[in-house]
Amino acid sequence: MRLRTRKAANRAKAPQLALCPQCGAHVLSHRVCPACGFYKGKQVVTVKTA
Repeated sequence: MRLRTRKAANRAKAPQLALCPQCGAHVLSHRVCPACGFYKGKQVVTVKTA
């Protein structure tokens, strides 16, 4: 029982995704949005559209 309890705490967790306020895409928090290139309301990266 102790071994199972210890191992239960080490399970992999899904990443917490937030919505980009500019385009609505799912983004990891504190990262630049790969879809539109915005971070904290400012254009940081220019994204090419295909």
